[in-house]
Amino acid sequence: MIKRFDNIKLGIGDGEDKLLKIVRKKLGKTPGYFRILKKSLDARDKNNIKWVYSVAFSSEKEAEQKYEKIENPPKVIVVGSGPAGLFCAVRLIEHGFRPVVIERGEPVEERRRTIEKFFSEKLLNENSNVQFGEGGAGTFSDGKLNTQTHDGLNKDVLKIFHRFGAPEEILYLNKPHIGSDNLYGILRRMRCFILDNGGEIFFNTLFCGIGKRNGEITGVILKDIRTGAEYGKEADCVVVALGHSARDTFDMLNRSGVAMESREFAVGVRIEHLAESIGRAQYGSNFKMLPAADYKLISRAHERTVFTFCMCPGGVVIPSASEHGGVVTNGMSLYARKGENSNSALMVQLKKSDFGEGLFDGMNFQREIERKAYVAAGGHFKAPVQLYGDFIKDRVSSGFVEIKPTYAAGTAFVPLGEVLPKIVTEALKAAIPDMDGRLKGFASPEAVLTGVETRFSSPVRILRGADKQSVSIKGLYPCGEGSGYSGGITSSAADGLSVAEIIFEKFKNH
Repeated sequence: MIKRFDNIKLGIGDGEDKLLKIVRKKLGKTPGYFRILKKSLDARDKNNIKWVYSVAFSSEKEAEQKYEKIENPPKVIVVGSGPAGLFCAVRLIEHGFRPVVIERGEPVEERRRTIEKFFSEKLLNENSNVQFGEGGAGTFSDGKLNTQTHDGLNKDVLKIFHRFGAPEEILYLNKPHIGSDNLYGILRRMRCFILDNGGEIFFNTLFCGIGKRNGEITGVILKDIRTGAEYGKEADCVVVALGHSARDTFDMLNRSGVAMESREFAVGVRIEHLAESIGRAQYGSNFKMLPAADYKLISRAHERTVFTFCMCPGGVVIPSASEHGGVVTNGMSLYARKGENSNSALMVQLKKSDFGEGLFDGMNFQREIERKAYVAAGGHFKAPVQLYGDFIKDRVSSGFVEIKPTYAAGTAFVPLGEVLPKIVTEALKAAIPDMDGRLKGFASPEAVLTGVETRFSSPVRILRGADKQSVSIKGLYPCGEGSGYSGGITSSAADGLSVAEIIFEKFKNH
């Protein structure tokens, strides 16, 4: 029987080998099964910071999980190879399916070179970029796996990531992250698993239409981006896992009669501080003995809620556009998180009254902000920046101090009020000093604000029922962040697993 031991506290200089010694003493022998369940940092008392653990152990080894296999599996097409699509495909294979994965972008090796070329030469590939390609937008972020949802499949997500090469610590850290550098290898191994088990993956392939008969899906229409050739592919069901930036595909689905609705979302900027400053604020003089510090802040000092999101300790701000003529930012950090700066998205929650009630009003609102940022910064995907001390006083910045922007495509000093709606700048001006009350130094006059962050979440939702099928076309399964049913890597991957389980249950007795 597996037993659990909670609230084990170790000093920040202690090794984790002490945990096994504690369990060995409690069990009276070396355990056959031992696993750390949770690890978190208690930094409430900066003079007595502790690691807090929960562990599980037993005298017997843990049994491997096995999945029921389907005979004569139906044809399943998965559109999108982000977390939702990939994890859906992996689980389908575990149940005996042979899914076909469609991805408009490139495999991660080619995609990485394409993105590096965009960063250095400003040459954007609108089908393969930070938003599109193998692994989805999360590939070039931080690989953060913490989530606000309590889906029971979240643990499965972590186990699958670990199985394909993520460090074991993601299974128990309170705020696990993989790092973009580790994600590259994980994605290649997931791809090999799919292909080695009878699945197929088509890269550089655009999903440009659906086939249907009597209200049921019959297949998809695809386009080879390199040759321009269009062709059809039959399917018994289609999983649509688009990601939040597939604006052209949302338009196609709407024209094809797929029921959708608009959603509220958030827009804002990236805020950068020195990683050392955040470390001192969070951990005091002990910060050098601990991992790069993170934070999570929320402010209701204004009528619009403001919150931090996708915080990247020791990370960089990256160019993330997927359309010509627009500027989009995101944050990225590697596994070691050793960069000089730390950054976070600083987001203002909007309401439909801010951008309109039409289905694509939110999407057009995002695009308008991105284009304003592009023009204001002088084009070539340079980003508008402003020091916080100048932003609060409505004046143009003239130079950086200690904190230098990390955005790779270049920056230009621009008053952010020329780019962002007034409701957004007013909310930021109220929130930043309020947040400083909980994180000293957050409102440093030298902090760099880089615009714009507009791809927080999908501005539309593809409507689905309790069976996770589209309410308008049977056999069509909207899935993940782009379809409006998750936010972030973990919840999107969990939604992919959930959709795969639904499909398995539907067909297992046929």
